[in-house]
Order: sequence, then structure tokens, then C-alpha cells
Amino acid sequence: MVTILDKTGGMSRRQLLKTGAASAVLMVTGTAVICPDQAWGLEAMALKPDTLATLIKMARDIYPHDQLAERFYAAAVKGQDTMAGKDEKHKALIEDGIADLDKRAGAGGYRGLGWEDDRVAILRDIETTPFFQAVRGDLVVSLYNQKEIWPIFGYEGESYSKGGYIERGFDDITWL
Repeated sequence: MVTILDKTGGMSRRQLLKTGAASAVLMVTGTAVICPDQAWGLEAMALKPDTLATLIKMARDIYPHDQLAERFYAAAVKGQDTMAGKDEKHKALIEDGIADLDKRAGAGGYRGLGWEDDRVAILRDIETTPFFQAVRGDLVVSLYNQKEIWPIFGYEGESYSKGGYIERGFDDITWL
């Protein structure tokens, strides 16, 4: 679970207790999204910090892996910010898409929805839109191409440089 703190409202004691000890707290401040308890931050260059925070939440909802830290999702959505800095059409696509998500979610916006099922229902409604396809298509590469997460999934990397899979471990899968 990720809780978003904004620079104006903060978090009440009741909200803090409801989030539980295992949740990551993301703070949106100035031009950055910061996660102090996991010691990482993501500076927004072209997109709004709130947009990046929502993209992180959306990324976890599209590709949910409880064993992955939020920083991996943040690194995966950073590419959207980079693309938005180079292409005004892409920036408008992402900003408008996030605004639509927040509108569909109602008061509190997409990040404010406490139940993952509610957020996933909204994502299912927009899964054919260019916005969703752009985010999902980039995420499948930018999330799973991070070499740090490969061991978490049991992936050893490419095999060619190690002699291929025929003579080396193609059948050592323990989870199949």
C-alpha cells in the first residue's frame, strides 16, 4: 500500500494508523516525489510531481508485485517524465490521462481510492485508450528490464554469453 502526502494537507494521526506499518509513504513536495522511509526520491522534470505519484500507483496496479519496492516502480515511470520533456503531445497525453483517472475516481482522486479492486476497475474501463496503452506498453519494458529485480523473479539474464540454455540450466526451474 502506498500513501501519498501532499505539501499542504499532510496526514492525520488516524490516517497514519489506518495505513499500517508496512506501507510506503510518498511525499509530493515542490518538484519531487519522495519516499523517506525507503530512502529514494524522484524529481519531476516535465510532468507534475502529483502526476508521477499517480503513475507510480498506477504502475503497481497494472503490474502488482508485493515483493518489489516502490523505487522500482518509480524508476519505471521516470521514462514517462523523460518522454514528456521531449514531446509536448506525450506530456499532454499523460497529464490528461491522469486527470481523467482522478475524475473517474471521484473525490480524493485515483491515489485516494483505498481498495485496489476499485482502482483496477477504473483501469479496465480505460484499457483501450491511447493513454493506458502508452503507459502499459512502456512499463512492461521499463519495469522488467531493471537488472536488480531479475533475481527476485528467478531470471538469470540472457543466456547466449553463458553458452545458452541447452547445456546450462534450462530444466532447473523449481517453480514449474
